[in-house]
Amino acid sequence: MTAQPDTDPSAAYKAMRRIFDEGFATGGTAVVDEVCSPDLVEHQFGLAGTGAEAIEHVKAAIANVHTLVPDAKITIEDSVESGDTIWVRVHVQGTATGPYFGPPSGRPIDITVIDIARVVEGRIVEHWGVPDRFAILAQTGALERLA
Repeated sequence: MTAQPDTDPSAAYKAMRRIFDEGFATGGTAVVDEVCSPDLVEHQFGLAGTGAEAIEHVKAAIANVHTLVPDAKITIEDSVESGDTIWVRVHVQGTATGPYFGPPSGRPIDITVIDIARVVEGRIVEHWGVPDRFAILAQTGALERLA
């Protein structure tokens, strides 16, 4: 496993890196059309869908994350590939200056996300994502408000 390949990064690694750098970190959604297949199959809870529906869900997720944590620093800490599939462990840090189940808390966010993607000819064709949503709820104070 490696965060930054010693050799030229694979097409799969480059695709994942672009989604994080040009999408989630900036709020830009145009990268989705460039990096994801128009026939994308999205499995992540809350984003699941296929084709145009999946593409729109990913764009909405980028906008939502960027609204919550506009200063997000996103680092791929580990990655492993087998065939056309890549697994990445991602570290996200920033400040919750946007609303999340209530008003902005201004609290720091520090979470892990596990992403698995099948990448064919440089485009993500299938994706599974597991963000630590419980950590987000706890760190933004949403759990305290619900208690």
